[in-house]
Amino acid sequence: MKKLTQLMILPLLIWSMVSCQAPVKKVATETTAISVTANVPEWSKNAVMYEVNVRQYTPEGTFKAFETHLPRLKELGVDILWFMPIYPISEKNRKGKLGSYYSIRDYKAVNPEFGTMDDFKALVSKAHEMGFKVMLDWVGNHSGWDNQWIMDHKDWYTQDAKGNVIPPNPDWSDVADLNYDNKGLRKGMLDALKFWVKDIQVDGYRCDYAGGVPTDFWESARASLDSIKPVYMLAENQDQMDLLNKAFNVNYGWAFHHLMNEVAQGKKTALDIDSSLVRTERTYQVGTYSLQFLTNHDENSNAGTEFERMGNAVKTMAVLSFTVPGMPLIYTGQEIGMKKKLLFFEKDQIDWSNLEMQQFYQKLIKLKKDEVALWNGTAGGKLSILQTSVPAKIMAFTREKDNNQVIAVFNMSAEPVEATIALPQAGDYQEYFSGELNKLDKGTSLKLDKWGYKIFVRK
Repeated sequence: MKKLTQLMILPLLIWSMVSCQAPVKKVATETTAISVTANVPEWSKNAVMYEVNVRQYTPEGTFKAFETHLPRLKELGVDILWFMPIYPISEKNRKGKLGSYYSIRDYKAVNPEFGTMDDFKALVSKAHEMGFKVMLDWVGNHSGWDNQWIMDHKDWYTQDAKGNVIPPNPDWSDVADLNYDNKGLRKGMLDALKFWVKDIQVDGYRCDYAGGVPTDFWESARASLDSIKPVYMLAENQDQMDLLNKAFNVNYGWAFHHLMNEVAQGKKTALDIDSSLVRTERTYQVGTYSLQFLTNHDENSNAGTEFERMGNAVKTMAVLSFTVPGMPLIYTGQEIGMKKKLLFFEKDQIDWSNLEMQQFYQKLIKLKKDEVALWNGTAGGKLSILQTSVPAKIMAFTREKDNNQVIAVFNMSAEPVEATIALPQAGDYQEYFSGELNKLDKGTSLKLDKWGYKIFVRK
């Protein structure tokens, strides 16, 4: 049984944040990590992920209604559909009218508000038919209070000195903490994970608060899932790098995300981005990388929209997130340039009438897929920082793989800047967004508008 004193080191975050970002275990660094052995599915090599918020996606908020958007998402170019939790939501201790997706009443059923299990099977089948991969959001650290497990297996839960089941921390009052010291709990959780892969044919999981679950459980679960079919695993964690050794392929790029916000707000500079990219290169082992994002369900509903956090730098940061190492993520509504925070515990409405950012993201996805240097993990090229004459404002880097080279230059300031970029070699390049052909010297001078960017592809 986990002790209450151990639990109190968990961060006291508002549960509306849903997915905790802080670690509860010793952080593994590049000096303590072991060899990476997690399987890497071939289809993930240049994939872009898309997070689906079923509740808010359509007026109906159902699987069938969402399915009508698949052709548009196929045209957008995304590959992996990550569905926020689709399971029945607990009613006991529920927050808000509809409750949190992350308070699970039954790990092997679907939320009746979204439809039936047959509806979801049909959606998965249709998505696969169209070439998508499907990932589910998995909540392994805690369940809802009216989950049958509490009634049948109280010992699967963390209890206080009086034998009362307790939440992970006081603020997370709508969920009960699971106890992985119990072998029965481990068996039950693994059985549920295997169900969705074997019976429903999902292709992997995004694991909520992955650091709250013992690494050895994730490693064992990954081996069991891979024995059914090769899966792709995303950890909502960036502090415990050992999760990437055998269990997960990718983790959250929280640090880079927050840095992009700070640069857009004038709190940090291009030099800080350079330092971050160098640090990341030293931290992540070969074959592993982070998920890069401007927003997601947590950020949108709590920290604000990308436009509130990044202002005029939104497109700049989007281009950056698609060109640095890592897999890009697009969250529900980014393609319309959504400028509102979606309610989390209630029904909200998304207006899809104006897809003003669809073509922008479509072009970024095409760049990602066409240029092998920008692919994910070992399929792509390493990043090298280029020197500039105005390093606090202008950042530049190159990525190369085989005969493919991409040079990215960004003005990370709110004023126009002219700077000299030290290129590794002179040559003929095409600027991706304008289509203009450029002959660039080793010391080439460029003018960039405020928050301007240029992506050059060697021809």
